[in-house]
Amino acid sequence: MQWSFLRAKKMSANQVSDSESNAKRGRANGWIAASVIVASAAALVCAANYSLWINGRTGGGQLGNYNDFTYWGPSSTAAGVNKKSVNWDGYNSISNQNYLVRNALDCYCTGTNWCYVAAHSAGNLQIGYSLAMFGGSSRTITNAAPNGAGVCSASGAGTQTGWNIKFVNVAGGAAGGSELSDAGDWAISEPLVSDLKTSTARAMYDHNQTRGKAFYMFAGAKGTLYSFILPGQDDEAIAYHSSGGVSGSSGAGYCNPSDWLCNDLTTGTGAVQGGRAKWTNHNVKFRDNSESYNHYASGNWGGIISRAVADMVTNAQ
Repeated sequence: MQWSFLRAKKMSANQVSDSESNAKRGRANGWIAASVIVASAAALVCAANYSLWINGRTGGGQLGNYNDFTYWGPSSTAAGVNKKSVNWDGYNSISNQNYLVRNALDCYCTGTNWCYVAAHSAGNLQIGYSLAMFGGSSRTITNAAPNGAGVCSASGAGTQTGWNIKFVNVAGGAAGGSELSDAGDWAISEPLVSDLKTSTARAMYDHNQTRGKAFYMFAGAKGTLYSFILPGQDDEAIAYHSSGGVSGSSGAGYCNPSDWLCNDLTTGTGAVQGGRAKWTNHNVKFRDNSESYNHYASGNWGGIISRAVADMVTNAQ
């Protein structure tokens, strides 16, 4: 009996010890689970979406200052979630200034952050060049906190291939060049004007290589009398062959369906009338059938830009 009593006491002590161990393990597992939850919540808090606006010729905003919307209009205008102005000088060549665009993409479109991109005029060349030439390269994941030069520091999360971009909206896109540059209507002393010649712009990079990103094209058609230099419909600076993302080594005349004098610029991704394809992943989202939109921001997000703005407000969230 005494032996049985002692054994019972010993078993009881062992059971107490096991119970304490299980309790400690439970607390430890609880702390681990809580830590995982906190870490996951922190990651979600840090993740953000941004709307990047890339200007065209003439520039205007301070380089590296992502809050300077001088080129576009009032900074208070709604233009997509967390909008940022990707300022380059709009004067020098695309290759010379492209580092500024890549800086912005590295800042806001890596890690857990994603971007919507909007571009105007020669800004179309800038984002197209960025994706085709550098979109398959290794990019440092940054902290989305730019310094005075618009450069963000490494976050410590390593690297990734290319950038996180949901889509690209292009207003009055000049990736196909402009005949105004061909004819010397713009100052020939500007390095950018050489890039904007139709043959040069179309040969600058592989326009079909968008890294799978959709380019939504907004094409204006409020031309003027002097725009006879531009073939087909145009917005006073850019013809439909360029603003519609039509492929080929040179431009051609494309119009609205109401104009019987030239082939139609079709909406969507399909080939234009006459059979020429659009560049891969290029989608005409808006064609100016009423001929109401010109090329220019006019200090108030105006012209064909206004159509891209409205789309960003609705879809860039």
